[in-house]
Amino acid sequence: MSYPNLLKPLDLGFTTLKNRVVMGSMHTGLEDRFWNYGKLAAYFEARAKGGAGMLVTGGISPNREGWLLPAGGTLNNKLDVFNHKRVTRAAHRHGAKMILQILHSGRYGYQPFVVSASAIKSPISPFKPRAMTEKQILATVADFAKTALLAKKAGYDGVEVMGSEGYLINQFLSSHVNQRSDRWGGDIHGRMRFSQSIVQAIRAAVGPKFIIMFRLSLLDLVPDGNTMDEVITVAKMLEDSGVTLLNTGIGWHEARIPTIVTSVPRAAFADVSAEIKKHVKMPVIASNRINMPETAEKILESNQADLIQMARPFLADPEWVNKAATNRSDEINTCIACNQACLDHTFANKRASCLVNPQACHETELVYVKTKAPKRVGVIGGGVAGMSAAITAAQCGHQVTLFEAGTELGGQFNYAKVIPGKEEFHETVRYFKRMLELRGVNVELNRTMTREELISLHLDDVIIATGVVPRSLKLEGADLPHVHSYADVLSGKVVCGKRVAVIGAGGIGYDMSEFLVAPSEQDEPQTIREWRSEWGVTQDADYETEGGLVKPHAPTPEREVFMLQRKDTPFGKDLGKTTGWVHRAHIKKNMVKTLGGVSYQRITPEGLWIERGGQEQLLRVDDIVVCAGQVSVADLIIEDASFETKVHVIGGAKLAGELDAKRAIKEGAEVAAALG
Repeated sequence: MSYPNLLKPLDLGFTTLKNRVVMGSMHTGLEDRFWNYGKLAAYFEARAKGGAGMLVTGGISPNREGWLLPAGGTLNNKLDVFNHKRVTRAAHRHGAKMILQILHSGRYGYQPFVVSASAIKSPISPFKPRAMTEKQILATVADFAKTALLAKKAGYDGVEVMGSEGYLINQFLSSHVNQRSDRWGGDIHGRMRFSQSIVQAIRAAVGPKFIIMFRLSLLDLVPDGNTMDEVITVAKMLEDSGVTLLNTGIGWHEARIPTIVTSVPRAAFADVSAEIKKHVKMPVIASNRINMPETAEKILESNQADLIQMARPFLADPEWVNKAATNRSDEINTCIACNQACLDHTFANKRASCLVNPQACHETELVYVKTKAPKRVGVIGGGVAGMSAAITAAQCGHQVTLFEAGTELGGQFNYAKVIPGKEEFHETVRYFKRMLELRGVNVELNRTMTREELISLHLDDVIIATGVVPRSLKLEGADLPHVHSYADVLSGKVVCGKRVAVIGAGGIGYDMSEFLVAPSEQDEPQTIREWRSEWGVTQDADYETEGGLVKPHAPTPEREVFMLQRKDTPFGKDLGKTTGWVHRAHIKKNMVKTLGGVSYQRITPEGLWIERGGQEQLLRVDDIVVCAGQVSVADLIIEDASFETKVHVIGGAKLAGELDAKRAIKEGAEVAAALG
C-alpha cells in the first residue's frame, strides 16, 4: 500500500470512516432544483464508487434569507426529504458517509432577502443586507437545527456547518463585518456566540451519534480578520459544543489573495491546519490545493492533519481514491485548478462541470457505452481535443489511430504548461498520454496527413482536431526578425530582450506577459514561502496579524513589458470570473504597462509605432510578441459527397477564437461517445 495514512480508517466512536479522504462541498447547480436530484445522486454515486470515504453536498440553505440564489436549494420541510434520500442511498451503496452542508450565504446572497451581522454591503453582491435582530438570530439558529434533523431523516450521516469563506457565520465571527455592540458582537467571545448556539442546537436536535463537521476559517485574509489566537478560541468552543470534525476554510470570497487557483502552490495552507490541530482533540481536516495522493499522504504522515479534503479533484477524477489505493496515481486525471468549468460556471449560475473531465455533473447525459459494432476511427491532431476524442472512442470499443504532425502530443497545452503558475497543465498532458496507452490507441507522431492519404485509409470515421496556429500580424514591418509569435517564445525558439511589447490582451496576452516578467532562471514553481511573501500572507502559522495579512513584497520583474490592445475597454475584462482578477493583480505587481485604444502603425528596427489619443509615438522595444488570436488549421476538412468516411470537426479546427480547452475536450468526448 503506497499511501497507508491516506487509506487508513478513522474511528469516530459511533461510526467509522473507511479512509481519510473527504470529497469537499462544491456547488454544482444541481442542488437547487428538485428535478435534478437524480443527476445529483448519479454524480455523488460515481465519487462514492470511486472510493471517497466521506462526501459533502453543495451548500443547502436553512431558510429563504440564506439562499445563494433566488429559490436556491433548501432542506427545511418534510417534502425535501424524499429527494435527498436519493443522494444518501447512492452514496451508502458504496460504503461512503454522506454529509449535508448547511450554508447560510448572509451578505453574499444574490437575492433581495439578504441579512448579516451588520448592515455592511459585500463587494461581491449587489444587495445590501439588513442587520439581523435578536429574534432573527434565534430563528436562524432554530432553522439550522431543523435542517440538521431533516438531514438525519433523509439518511445523511451528518452535517457540515459552513463557518468560513465569508458566509454568514464567518460574518458573525469576524469584526470585518460584525460591528454589533450587543451579546452577538464585541470581542471574540461575543462574536462566536452565534456559531456556538448553532452547534449546540444541532447537537441537541440530532443526538450524539451524528457527525457535526464545522468548516472554520483558519485564515480570513481580509482586513480586521481574526488572529490565530481567536481562531483557536473558536475551535476549542466548537469542540466543547459537540463538533465531531473540524474542517479547514481559507480566505473569504472577497479576499484579494488567491487561495485555490492554479498558481497557488500545492498544500499552501497545511501549516495552519497543523497549528489548530495542536489545540484540539477532535480530528482536523486539511484543505485547499491538495490534488495528488503524494501531497495528501505527506500531510497526514507529518501529522499536520487527520483527514484530507478535496473538492475539484473529484470533479476531475471520481476514481481518485481507487486509483491511489491500487498504485495507479499516474492514471489520475489531475485537477489543474483552472476553475473554468467549475467555479466560473457556478458564479455564472450555470451547472458546474470540469475542463479536464466533461462527464462531471453530466454522468447521466454524457455516457461512454461499449459499442457492439467497432469502427475504424482516425483522429487527426494530438492536442487536448484530439486526445480526448481518441481516448473516448477507444474506451467505447473502437479501433483508433491518432495522427500528430509534430514530435509530441499536447498541442496548445505545451505552451500553457511553461507559464509560471500553470505548471499543473503538465499533469493533463501526462494523464492523456497514459490513457492513450491504456486504451490501446495507435499513436503516430511526425505524421502530417494529406487529403489523399486520409481518403486512402478508408476509415469509418475521421475526427479532425488539427487545432490552431497563431494569427500573423498584417502590418508593415511584421516580418522583421524581432517580431515573434507567442508559440515561438513559449516553445523556447526565441528568447526576448529586456523591453518587450505584447500585442493582444486576451488570455494569451496575459499569459505571455506573466511569462516574460518571471525570472528566466526559475525552472521550478514558486515555493510556498515565496508565494506567501509576494501576496502578503503570513509565514507564521500562529500569526498575530489580523486576518493573517502582512505587507507583500513586490517581485522584481525580469523585463519591462508593455501589453497593448486596440479596444479602449478595461484590460482583462473577458478573463475568467474567479481567476481573471488574479492575473490582473499579478501583472500590476510586476509593473506591466497596459496601453488601450491603440492603433498599430508600423514596425521598424527601433520598435513599434502606435497611435493613441490622436498622437503617434514610438514604443522603443527589443522584441514584439504577437498574441492577437489564432486561425483554424482546416485544410484536411473534406466536403466531397463521394467521400464515404464520416468527418467530424472539433476544437480549434472547428472554431478558433480565444483558446478554449474546455470546449475542445468536451467536443472530443461528445463526438467520440456518439460514434455508435
